[in-house]
Amino acid sequence: MSLTAGDALGQARRLAAAFRQDAADRDLAAGTPKKERDLIRASGLLNLSVPTRLGGLGASWPTLLRAVREIATADASLAHLFGYHHLGLVTPHLIGTPAQRDYWYAETARRGLFWGNSLNPLDPRTTLVRVDDDTIRLNGEKSFCTGAADSDVLLVSAAWTGVDDSRLQVAVLPTRFQGITVRDDWDNMGQRQTDSGSVAFHNVVCHADDFLGPPGAGGSVWATLRPCVTQSILSNIFLGLAQGALLEARQYTLGIERPFAGTASRPCEDAYVLEAYGEMHVQTAAAEGLLDRAADALQVAWEREYELAADERGACAAAISIAKAASGRAALEVTSQVFEVMGARATSARYRFDRFWRNARTLTLHDPLNYKIREVGDWFLNGRYPAPSFYS
Repeated sequence: MSLTAGDALGQARRLAAAFRQDAADRDLAAGTPKKERDLIRASGLLNLSVPTRLGGLGASWPTLLRAVREIATADASLAHLFGYHHLGLVTPHLIGTPAQRDYWYAETARRGLFWGNSLNPLDPRTTLVRVDDDTIRLNGEKSFCTGAADSDVLLVSAAWTGVDDSRLQVAVLPTRFQGITVRDDWDNMGQRQTDSGSVAFHNVVCHADDFLGPPGAGGSVWATLRPCVTQSILSNIFLGLAQGALLEARQYTLGIERPFAGTASRPCEDAYVLEAYGEMHVQTAAAEGLLDRAADALQVAWEREYELAADERGACAAAISIAKAASGRAALEVTSQVFEVMGARATSARYRFDRFWRNARTLTLHDPLNYKIREVGDWFLNGRYPAPSFYS
């Protein structure tokens, strides 16, 4: 379909409205959301991060991240899949060669590729053995492979065996490649439709040009911007979860006729209910402001591209750490506090309002919030920017 970057948020809202209709039922069913993934494919939003010169929409990070947030208000699993598609798609730009960057952007736009993830640097079980100058064999397993099922291409990380090179190697491979098995083994309490289970690799034949680089993972200041993209996507899902829970609670509360106690004629006039809603709204609004500021910082760093300096990267990372701490806390606190204003009947299984908290609790464990807060403290007190790593 014909779509422009300016239409992106409207399209994201339309997707969110469609996803919201059966989000509770799909949360219960879990599994691969094939129909919903196809709606994302048809929406044109998979090309948001592709430059216009290569057939995409050329959207800015503030636009793309708001689209992630909008979808997350309805369904955090689908927002996760959508956001991680773009994380995968920009990875050749960050750690690959200019030729690899242009190739994967153009191929994604031309073929409508949906990217999945099997890049987990904390899981060292995938190994590479060189057969000859061009042929490499990949073996092992990866856990937490978000979006691998129903994807078209996979980002895969591995390390060399028998070679004095400890750097993480990252390849782009077709998901349905011979020797790759995507397992249906994701059964966690939250993010139940992200297909974040495991992928197995058995004697997968790779070639040298399947691997991204130079500079490779962490090989330049520009390459170290990838974790900033990751954290920005997660943080906007956190806020979307808080906003979604608050919207559902508001609708529920306005529909209740009988207050719990006191002199209020309806729950929406109860002083304690009003205070709680005020607190939750303030918390989400504050997180939103910080996230928008962080998205602007990411855009500034992105536009520097290969000329990005270490202090510029550091300023971006600090802004994102602040926003992640605020949005993560908002997600955890708001998705729990909404039950205090909805009351005991809202805990009925038919509503599945707990999905917002379960999703927030699951996703905020990706990397602990207290590490981000420590980074913020070190930056504020000692002037040290967050050190580049796979998680900051």
